[in-house]
Amino acid sequence: MKGFLDHPQLEARGRWREFGSPAGPLRALLPPATLAGTEPVMGPIPGVGEHNGSILAELGYGDAEISALS
Repeated sequence: MKGFLDHPQLEARGRWREFGSPAGPLRALLPPATLAGTEPVMGPIPGVGEHNGSILAELGYGDAEISALS
């Protein structure tokens, strides 16, 4: 694994990206297929339940129902 993670070709081609997570910064490889002129979305990983309220609201739940579920 160390040989793969430290492979000079991956570093030279700029294949690694860093992104946030509840556990701290993480590093991941870009997807194998990329389109010229675009950057893949490598946003932070949400915490457990971080988006529950907004998802339930999109599904039609009211504020009182969301509070009861929380």
